[in-house]
Amino acid sequence: MLLCRIAKVSTSGYYRWLEHREEPEKDYDDYLLIKTVFDKGKGKRGSRTIKMKMAKDGIRMNLKKIQRIMKKYGLETKTRRKNPYKMIMKKTAEHRTAPNILSRDFKQIVPHKAFSTDITYLWWNHQFVYLSVIKDLATGEAVAWKTSRRLEMPLVMETIEALIRNKSIESLKDILIHSDQGFHYTNPLYIQKLKDLKMIQSMSRKGNCIDNSPIESFFGHLKDDLDYKNCKTFEELSFCVDEYMGYYNNERQQWERKKMTPVEYRNHLLKSDG
Repeated sequence: MLLCRIAKVSTSGYYRWLEHREEPEKDYDDYLLIKTVFDKGKGKRGSRTIKMKMAKDGIRMNLKKIQRIMKKYGLETKTRRKNPYKMIMKKTAEHRTAPNILSRDFKQIVPHKAFSTDITYLWWNHQFVYLSVIKDLATGEAVAWKTSRRLEMPLVMETIEALIRNKSIESLKDILIHSDQGFHYTNPLYIQKLKDLKMIQSMSRKGNCIDNSPIESFFGHLKDDLDYKNCKTFEELSFCVDEYMGYYNNERQQWERKKMTPVEYRNHLLKSDG
């Protein structure tokens, strides 16, 4: 039949409808019960709330049946409009990555222009202890560090605070600080802190540890040299790390830096630049 084709219904379905068209709508009475509860809720009650309200009045009806009938008769629940302020806050609170500005340009020649940062772990006393470090790429100097029992945001935030307290750095403005895409460094708190300090954030590409190899190399030397396994307390371990950083910066000569220590090489570069 032409009309069946236009309406996109089967001929058998049409004849079946004709056969039963005089019969009462089987869902209509249940629809009226649902609509009564729905209207009392000013159109804000969903299928689950309607089921509970009906049950309270002694009317039992399957949840799937209620959902089917509501859909059949177009009973759409009014949804509360999202607070635009909260939506903006949620959006700005999302973790974000930064471009790879450093782009493996590790051969820096000016101190306090480009830093590399990361977190490593030390296995001690049947547990992990975490060490966050910021390293100057030009001099190899560890300019800030923090040891912690927990791998949480305060670890990197307190490392930045240690960097701020470093008296050898006149200003952090326009210094590039490079990291991987770890959750600490994509966190809005960290990102905003760097913006407040007017630092430039750079990040390795995802899954490319070579993009941050200088700090990885530093951690390798640290784990070879640092004797921390016999530390009795966490405080003792932290002191051991502090002592090593002092040794690394002021006593450990580096062949590729004219056999100077990082601090000596920093002073050498600053003098040459002057």
